[in-house]
Amino acid sequence: MAKREDIDLWFEDECHFQQHGSRCAMWVPPEETDPVVLHAPTRKSLALFGAVRSDDGMMVVQPEPKFNAASFLQFLKKLSRRRRKGHRMVVVVDNASWHRARTLQEWLSERKRWLTIDFLPPYSPELNSIERVWKLTRRICTHNQYFEFLQDLVDTVLSQLHAWETPNDTLRRLCAVT
Repeated sequence: MAKREDIDLWFEDECHFQQHGSRCAMWVPPEETDPVVLHAPTRKSLALFGAVRSDDGMMVVQPEPKFNAASFLQFLKKLSRRRRKGHRMVVVVDNASWHRARTLQEWLSERKRWLTIDFLPPYSPELNSIERVWKLTRRICTHNQYFEFLQDLVDTVLSQLHAWETPNDTLRRLCAVT
């Protein structure tokens, strides 16, 4: 009888969290007639790579000032350190150019026994479970929030994401593959 191969399925994506936060509808008590949500007049943001393992909700993040093949490779190296002994890693990514860069091919080829990159169909973010994590993070951290300084945003978002760096039920339920 053939031995069953254990596979860890990771969903990877890049995301920007804007300093000006995100405004959304909210309930306001009737006695409060004019709610005010401040808005930072800036385009500054926190950019990061992230991946979530679907079976247990473990998250890995890496802030990056620029998304390109070199920064993606650094993220893959960090992610590969989370490989469980005896498990293959399958990383699901979108079709960003840096995911397909030639400069990655040698590194990936050297690890093809245990690491596979799978590409989603074009224009299908709904198939990438980490998109739900980004949405939840925005709801928890940035909806109707004012960040006077970029570092305030960075601290808030990274604090939440670091809380999910160990297996957790919140992301496991959110990202479960059925």
